[in-house]
Amino acid sequence: MRINHLGTTDFDRILDSFLLAFQNYFVNVPRDRNYYRKRWEAAKVDFNFSYGMFDGEKLVGFVIHAIDRREGRLTAFNTGTGVIPGYRGQRIVQSIYAYAFEDLKQIGVTHFALEVITKNEIAIRCYQGIGFATKRTYKCFKGEIGPKANATVTLKEVDVQKVDWSGLPNQGYYSWDHQKETLLNSSYTFYQVRRDDRLEGFFVIDPHTGYVAQFDVFHADKNTWKSLFSGIRQISQTIKVNNVDKRLTEKLVRLEAYGLMNSVDQYEMRMDVPGTQ
Repeated sequence: MRINHLGTTDFDRILDSFLLAFQNYFVNVPRDRNYYRKRWEAAKVDFNFSYGMFDGEKLVGFVIHAIDRREGRLTAFNTGTGVIPGYRGQRIVQSIYAYAFEDLKQIGVTHFALEVITKNEIAIRCYQGIGFATKRTYKCFKGEIGPKANATVTLKEVDVQKVDWSGLPNQGYYSWDHQKETLLNSSYTFYQVRRDDRLEGFFVIDPHTGYVAQFDVFHADKNTWKSLFSGIRQISQTIKVNNVDKRLTEKLVRLEAYGLMNSVDQYEMRMDVPGTQ
């Protein structure tokens, strides 16, 4: 078997291997191919710096990297790792990472990051063996916003390219797919939430799916949270919210108070590229 970058591998071939690797996973992964095209493009996936293990022409394992400068460091974010059935237990992921470290140092990458479901103990042990350490815990939610969120609010749509992200609260708590660098490269819609001409909160949502990438209030009290969820409910009553930082306790309490259920938890794991400290 051999390792090579995925820059010359057909997208459908990569995705076929991805979907096969994620069969019978902890959560149901989307099957829509266009979903992955859009998501990976927004996240800044670079297949020239993503890697696969090949058995002949068969792609049997992979690490898909988004490459971008985040928090002042050129970072390789692992947006998908997998090994197809029949090839597991052969240290394929460890071998791919050893190859990737040397390759990515050449372009100045100094930092690696990834997310893993907290129940995926096999993957966590694998990443720890490579050198990753847990830095954050995220909680994911889904469900219908309940009637407790009824409030009279108005929404103002704002072009995401014109948003003053520096003026928004808690920007340092969002995960890779929800950080401004990803959102500026995507098709989400940004809304301000106002009540009685007062700006109370904001949210960033895909109106077609109800996926909420960011949301917060400017004044932390029960009325502003009610206004915020009322505003989101105007766009989509059923929503999904991934990767809420466990340290944001007030946000977690309000999600459950307005009807959302905790579906799964994730760790964010990080490491410095060996030899770049």
